[in-house]
Amino acid sequence: MGTMNKQPSPRGRAIVLAYAAALLLPEPGLWLRGAHSLPLGAAGALPLPTAQLLLGLVLLSAGLQVPSRALGSLLRHPTAVLAGLALHLAIPLLAVPAVAFLLRWTPDTDGGSGLVTAMILIVAMPVAAGATVWTGGGAGDQPTMVGLVLASTLLSPVTVPLIIGALLPLLSGGYARTLAAAEHTIEGGFALAGVVLPCAVGVLCRLALPAPWLSRVLGAVVPAAVMGSLVLTYVNACGALGSFLTRPRLLLTAAALGVATSVCLLSFAVGRWATRLLRLDSPTASSVTLACGMNNSSASAVLITSALPGKPHLLLPVLAYGLVQKTAAGRLVRRRGSGARR
Repeated sequence: MGTMNKQPSPRGRAIVLAYAAALLLPEPGLWLRGAHSLPLGAAGALPLPTAQLLLGLVLLSAGLQVPSRALGSLLRHPTAVLAGLALHLAIPLLAVPAVAFLLRWTPDTDGGSGLVTAMILIVAMPVAAGATVWTGGGAGDQPTMVGLVLASTLLSPVTVPLIIGALLPLLSGGYARTLAAAEHTIEGGFALAGVVLPCAVGVLCRLALPAPWLSRVLGAVVPAAVMGSLVLTYVNACGALGSFLTRPRLLLTAAALGVATSVCLLSFAVGRWATRLLRLDSPTASSVTLACGMNNSSASAVLITSALPGKPHLLLPVLAYGLVQKTAAGRLVRRRGSGARR
């Protein structure tokens, strides 16, 4: 996540370049995806899960950039955050069953359970930390957006297993068992250690550090996190595109793009409709709509990599969703921004 006033477009171009690098030079990314450890002599070895460490760096940076003023404002006016959080948790229960119903009419022998599995692991994740960047560029309400990121992240050890468990009956055969195993992985600490802890440490450091020290820490951590986010995108793309290059599956790629686009746009549409129904003001509505459509796809990819290592093709919908949500967020930002200027 970049600084709060950073415009999204340069980062969008960098993500496209990361995807291109994964296509042209996948070997370093595939090596980073492998198991690595740091020898500690007689004490054994310390595991170094590259993807989880990069995700932790990104979330640490996000927590460091939470303005203290926003936390106070949220405690005084929590209504918009509660409404946005309720929508963020309800949308998976609406969007995924609709997509699963449509996929059952396709010739896929398992009724599209692989794609549905990937979508469940995407939409169950907390609001993407990078959504604060898009809110800053779209005349949105920054405290509301920060609150939605923090609330959904802190609650993720409870909400993610609940959403997965509720959607588990949509799957069949091996995918149902695989996702059940992933649910136990999350309950065993993935969401807490991999998502909540780095973000919480960043927030606490922001509150505890003196201003001069905080400025130095931000100057080092934020650029490192931006690079870490791009490396993580590259590593995840290598996992998905590497298997595609060795065994091209054009129909699966088209289906992944179609399903990811459908779920993402439906999430944004439900968020926009709900904000109108709730009669939220324009900046708050922008933040809530972004929270409905922007999920932490990096966390989804890390979970798939760690819990489902034998199914790299499930990363294809994750990559597609990441591209679509940024495109949709960019359109919302431009529309809201132009409306605010008028």
